[in-house]
Amino acid sequence: MISRWNRILPYIMIFPNVAIYFVFIFIPVLWAIYLSFTNYTILNPGGWVGLSNYETLLKDGIFHKAFWNTMVFWVLKVIPTIILGLIVAAMLNAGIRAVALFRGAIYLPGVLSSVAVSMAWLWLLHPRNGPINAIIKMIGIPPQNWLQDPELALPVVIVVSIWTNIGFAMIIYLAGLQGIPTHLYEAASIDGATGLKKFVYITVPMLKPITFFLFITLTIRSFQVFDIVYILTGGGPLNSTTTIVNQIVKTAFEEYNMGYASAQAIVLLLITIIVTMVNYRVGSKRTMD
Repeated sequence: MISRWNRILPYIMIFPNVAIYFVFIFIPVLWAIYLSFTNYTILNPGGWVGLSNYETLLKDGIFHKAFWNTMVFWVLKVIPTIILGLIVAAMLNAGIRAVALFRGAIYLPGVLSSVAVSMAWLWLLHPRNGPINAIIKMIGIPPQNWLQDPELALPVVIVVSIWTNIGFAMIIYLAGLQGIPTHLYEAASIDGATGLKKFVYITVPMLKPITFFLFITLTIRSFQVFDIVYILTGGGPLNSTTTIVNQIVKTAFEEYNMGYASAQAIVLLLITIIVTMVNYRVGSKRTMD
């Protein structure tokens, strides 16, 4: 009787998590896949239209722009965030004074509400009264319309997102740095290795699994970006900052075209799965080398 109970108990323990996943993730995904083949709207139950929504996506110039912006946002956010997070973590791990204060200050933007962070940056980047324009004006650079200029808006949004996520990368790297055996650095010191060589040939290779984890996590976050873009620019100007998620929300809750929005969401899901699988294959091979 006890052995039978021991066999059943693990399934009982995991049942709540499985039930939550099934009800709130698996079923909605299946429902979204079905809706992507219909012309369903909030006011109209719609009907089956087959691949019509996906054919429209291939001709939708705004969606193509959103796709390109999302890819640019992903590349220009993830790599700098990882590099800066590693550098900051290495500096804090070196035993500088007031390390807890610096660690908290750097990590703070990551735990604050994205709405609060975005509102703060709206004030900082204000074209007339913003502190950033006041500072660059003092050094002879003309004030900029940071969020109204199609050429500047996306880079500014990327910088804000990097600033928000550096703390997350730093904390993960700090945990990884604590697990590197100190005798490796001692042996390198005996061999006459400089601090830079220790960092390149010991720290970076030993942190490969951490880097791989961060790359996957930040990639998924990049594809899901919405709140910062929505508050700072609303996807403008001239759709220069719109992303796939922004287009999904606009199509679903402003145009009420749930079928087309579901097709966009499924495309985003497929992109995320493909990129994650490629990253996993490449990253897992490198971490085992």
